[in-house]
Amino acid sequence: MASHRRPKQPSRARVTVLTAAAATAVALSAQMSAHAAPTTPSKKEDVKAQIDKLNEEQEQAAERYNGAKERSDQLRKQADQIQDQVARGQDQMTHLQAGLAEVAGEQYRTGGIDPSVQLMLASDPSGYLEKASSVEQATTSQATALKGLQDQQRRLDQQKIEAAAILSSLDETTRDLNQAKADVNKKLQEANALLNTLSAADRASVVRGDGRASRDSERVDLTALPQAAGYAGVAVAKAMSKQGAPYVWGATGPSSFDCSGLMVWAYGQAGVTLPRTSQSQGNVGVRVPSLAEAQPGDLVVYGSDRHHVGMYIGNGLVVHAPHTGDVVKVMKADAMPINTIRRV
Repeated sequence: MASHRRPKQPSRARVTVLTAAAATAVALSAQMSAHAAPTTPSKKEDVKAQIDKLNEEQEQAAERYNGAKERSDQLRKQADQIQDQVARGQDQMTHLQAGLAEVAGEQYRTGGIDPSVQLMLASDPSGYLEKASSVEQATTSQATALKGLQDQQRRLDQQKIEAAAILSSLDETTRDLNQAKADVNKKLQEANALLNTLSAADRASVVRGDGRASRDSERVDLTALPQAAGYAGVAVAKAMSKQGAPYVWGATGPSSFDCSGLMVWAYGQAGVTLPRTSQSQGNVGVRVPSLAEAQPGDLVVYGSDRHHVGMYIGNGLVVHAPHTGDVVKVMKADAMPINTIRRV
């Protein structure tokens, strides 16, 4: 018969040790859980970060579009001018050719007899010398006309070559323009698609406070701004008057703007012409060494590729047109990496 023995009970010391070990394990587990807490951003934060990036890429594409549009307009103007020159040159050619055709016809009718011989055979020898002088003048005139025709033909040929080159450049620029436009629209579609993955509340939150817009929304005192004089003062006042106007890429006002378009419009109201793109605006005037030395009206250009620009208004602030979905507003001048500051 099998014997029945009570299981051996653990000693109090062993129980204490096991309990302490279990407590330690629980504590370590809790610490590890705390350190391993989710660090990945929420869906809204992730979408916001992606939209910030898309907005920056959209601005870059928009400035490429602006540059291509500016080149296209210039080339189109040059093409129109040179085509007008070609048309005028062709009219002059036709006139010269008509004159020489009359001379050739007359020579044919007279059998190509040398003019001096014709005079000698004329029935009025007494007028020989007078007529000889006239013939000499006519011959010189014909030679001059012929040279003029040849010169005009050379000029016309050169103008046609120039016109062809300009039109070829225009075609290439138009392709660049269309590609940049397609790039902008693609980025906007991607941003909208991302927004549509969020709830209505999160979507509204991202639109109101995404990236740069959240920095813009910081409370700033606009009542004690320094007053700028001259054309810079006019430009600042005009730019500030457009707060709330929507950002529209490729727009230069007066009711909507992109970043460089706001600068072009504001300074244009002061009688100053700026280049169209933020990249070109980063080369105008003279360089200001630091933000501490900036004055109202200075252009503050952002990003390593100079894809964004704002106008300094004093007190460490700029007015700018941020990106699609936002409006002209004020932000701290150092809210983004500054590339250069230019005094117009």
